[in-house]
Amino acid sequence: MRPNQFSAETAQKLAEKLNMPIEHIVHTPPHVIMEKIAELEKKESEQAQTAQRDK
Repeated sequence: MRPNQFSAETAQKLAEKLNMPIEHIVHTPPHVIMEKIAELEKKESEQAQTAQRDK
């Protein structure tokens, strides 16, 4: 399988956001990365809603 064609900057940002090593980002299938991003966004959304309710 070919490595993902991310720029170095994009791979670094994804690695930080997903808390994964850059090497894993480059070799993880794109659909898996998209699933992880969707899960992260869902968690962040739920946390924001909870924080807003607590005000």
